[in-house]
Amino acid sequence: MREIILDTETTGLDPASGHRIVEIGCVELFNAIPTGETFHVYLDPERDIPEEAFRVHGLSAKFLAGKPVFAKVAEGFLTFLGDAKIIAHNAEFDMRFINAELALLEIAPIAGDRVIDTLALARRKFPGAANSLDALCVRYGIDISRRTKHGALLDAEILAEVYAELTGGRQALLVFGEGAGSAGIGGGRLLTQRLHPLAPRLSEEDLSRHRVFTATLGAPPVWNAYFPPDAPAGKVKQA
Repeated sequence: MREIILDTETTGLDPASGHRIVEIGCVELFNAIPTGETFHVYLDPERDIPEEAFRVHGLSAKFLAGKPVFAKVAEGFLTFLGDAKIIAHNAEFDMRFINAELALLEIAPIAGDRVIDTLALARRKFPGAANSLDALCVRYGIDISRRTKHGALLDAEILAEVYAELTGGRQALLVFGEGAGSAGIGGGRLLTQRLHPLAPRLSEEDLSRHRVFTATLGAPPVWNAYFPPDAPAGKVKQA
């Protein structure tokens, strides 16, 4: 399953007050694992940068001058998103700004049912606890020493680690050899068993000696329910 971790930096808190996006960072996941594909742009907001916003992300009007405006990157941004689910922390904030920018271009908004809010996930998992991105990193032991200021791509990369912890994504199955492409990046499914089972490695002599040994242990062992004593090598009873 393809998902996109998304984060934005802005000139303020409310697009309805004329605030704009100054940075977008996205990280592609497949089956909860980063693929290495990212989307990252700095944007000219076509307005000033309030001091309080500069203190958060450190992006000045001088730095952003000459960067593309959102209209120039919108097509590439939407192409990168595709039809993937979008994951963001406090997603309502990011999506309000994204959809406000799209509205200025008369482009349909991104539907809310495509968006997963990791803040809501964290609040359900840790009710009453601090669930900021920094707090979750501390809780999960994720290194954020490089995060001296907010940055959209860096925060998206960190959120990918947090999202994996929140959803158990770090336990994704790794499949090697034939069929690996269908289970890894770009495939779309996880394999639950080998495509070609391994040949039995126990000989009849091994099994016979094992049965002689287990007969000395007393009551019939529980594994006889799955591997009857008279079963041929490699034949296991299905549960």
